[in-house]
Amino acid sequence: MIRIRGLRKVFPPDKLALAGVDLDIAAGEFVMIIGQSGAGKTTLLRCLNRLVEPTAGDVMLNGSQVTGASPEALRSVRRQIGVIFQQFNLVRRASVLENVLAGRLGHVPGFSSLVGRFPGRDRALALDCLRQVGLEEFASRRADTLSGGEQQRVAIARALAQEPKVILADEPTASLDPKLTESIMGILQRINVERRLTLVVSQHMLETALTYGTRIVGLREGRVVFDGPPGGITPDIVEQIYEGGVR
Repeated sequence: MIRIRGLRKVFPPDKLALAGVDLDIAAGEFVMIIGQSGAGKTTLLRCLNRLVEPTAGDVMLNGSQVTGASPEALRSVRRQIGVIFQQFNLVRRASVLENVLAGRLGHVPGFSSLVGRFPGRDRALALDCLRQVGLEEFASRRADTLSGGEQQRVAIARALAQEPKVILADEPTASLDPKLTESIMGILQRINVERRLTLVVSQHMLETALTYGTRIVGLREGRVVFDGPPGGITPDIVEQIYEGGVR
């Protein structure tokens, strides 16, 4: 599903964020990206859909080129990639349903989306996505009236409404307490199992990554230092990834 070769990112003037990452991610995997703050987790995710432009390397999604793709081709590829952000990135004054419908923007004509006209199928799909995260009854509520955990569930529904092949989630539980973290990660796990969607999730909590991921990728200073199943994580591997830092 995702093929990464020699992925490198240097931020000006000379900050090395990724140092030649090679990864192959198969369809249906639930990959957890772990590492200390500054290890390159967010940069890696953002390079996968070119929210951050790689300095060098090659990324392919489902056989389509991401790096080097023309603007039109890149828009087509991005329709296949749902993104969940740490800070939700909702339109706070818009309704929950309107926020979920934003996931359909890449599928409707430009003018229709500008004036908020979505086909009935899209509205039904958005409501179904809200139902899957347990928020169908919140459809008419303003996003800024919801709790943090509820807002992140809306963000998941928005990503699902896009009908993607891959979901990228950048520390989706970083601002949530342990109980809400369990709820959000449970929803993502169910999506992975029931829809067979490929998930690539950066996670700052090692225990959470080991509980929910089917595969762990450990980054340190922009390099992959571990790639394998959760059961392969030993104390020595943890030390290699975190170098005694907070985890």
